Amino acid sequence: MKSNQSSLLIIALLLLCLCSGLCVAAGVVGFFVSASPELSAAPATQAPLISPPDAGGGTDTSPAGAIPAEIESQMDAIQMQVIQIRGLEPRGTFTRTLYSAQDLRERVVNDFFADYSEEEAREDARVLALFGLLNPDFDLIGFYTDLYSEQIAGFYDNETKEMVIVQGDGFFGPEKITYAHEYMHALQDQNFDFEKGLNFNDESCETEAERCTAVLSLIEGEATLLELEWLLGYASNRDRQEILDFFNTFDSPILDSAPAFMQEDFIFPYEYGYQFAQALYDEGGWAALDAAFANPPVTTEQILHPGKYPQEAPVDVRLPDLAAVLGPDWELFDDNSMGEWYTYLILAFGHDPQARVAETEAAQAAEGWGGDRYNVLLSPESGQMAMALQTVWDTQEDAVEFAGAFEAYADARYGVRSLEEGEFIRWEIPGESVIFLLDGLRSFWISAPDRVQAEAILAAVRAPYPC
Repeated sequence: MKSNQSSLLIIALLLLCLCSGLCVAAGVVGFFVSASPELSAAPATQAPLISPPDAGGGTDTSPAGAIPAEIESQMDAIQMQVIQIRGLEPRGTFTRTLYSAQDLRERVVNDFFADYSEEEAREDARVLALFGLLNPDFDLIGFYTDLYSEQIAGFYDNETKEMVIVQGDGFFGPEKITYAHEYMHALQDQNFDFEKGLNFNDESCETEAERCTAVLSLIEGEATLLELEWLLGYASNRDRQEILDFFNTFDSPILDSAPAFMQEDFIFPYEYGYQFAQALYDEGGWAALDAAFANPPVTTEQILHPGKYPQEAPVDVRLPDLAAVLGPDWELFDDNSMGEWYTYLILAFGHDPQARVAETEAAQAAEGWGGDRYNVLLSPESGQMAMALQTVWDTQEDAVEFAGAFEAYADARYGVRSLEEGEFIRWEIPGESVIFLLDGLRSFWISAPDRVQAEAILAAVRAPYPC
């Protein structure tokens, strides 16, 4: 990699990723960054890509969005260049279609979020708020609709085998690099099978969010690495200037207005995925990326710290039936893993700026993460929520470091100083009782509507899990 020649181009490239992103709704994968699957508000956490064309062609153009022959020729040329760089043979076909900005918004409204109800969005906002990341009244559907409409430059639809390109003023540097990125995804899917080979699909990602975030980071990281190789090897000086001009004039009011954790989370698969892919490439070239797709990363910890891949697997953390602990009016609403990345986001990029831990301190506190599991419980009748998060840390020092950072965060977030009660500490605020306990290498964060419920949850999660 020609890193000394390309620092500005890398910045522009990442910004292109930001403005184009990975859309993961309704079976669609495009060049649009979504929220990480942990606590994701999107109606579907991940979706597979469609089949790519045969080398240099194998595409059909939809009559409704006819692409000029000159642009199609440039697309075909980029496909051949991507194939030459990456060394993967394409298979299958897809349809290429041009969209206007209005076409895109109609697709977002009528397709991407068709199965995501207002009620589901409100509940998801409340879950994010429970972990301190979002205002509980935040309009998730409205925000995502506006963001996707503003940002998507192109996407693949796995169900229709369709590649949609959002038409700007022409097919210039930004559009070309976007196309290279998109075509890389198509090659990845054909060679490694996103849905079956990587188990990267809606159903599995709903309950394996941490793993799917890691897989997504591998996918996007390699595509970003490929983009840079294409940019340095095949883009003309004019293409590069157009990309830098785009960078210098970039404006994204919707993205800029996003909650702090979302702004960070949107770029995770690209920024950290790129660093992960670069580390593998430096060790063994594209063959090392092939090996990673055969044995994909399973945690954001591995993405953040490539030296921990693939040896350091997460600890299997389990929680008992907490709905039964709270009573017949309660049900399990969310069961997933937080991961090192979201542990960091909670500490450093929560909804309340006054409660944020310094980024360096938060990163150090989260770095000793070894595994976790969280449950969110809901009482449909009363609308109340409760949650439990158990995290296992690598060392006692890591556990103590996190406990100190968390107590400072919680004091600021809840607006009261912690109270020591035997082994644990608690925060009592109107309508919520919060407990934190450090027990050896395990930490427990409990929130419930009242003290009795919080202590009942703590007693249950501390008990040995039956085999």
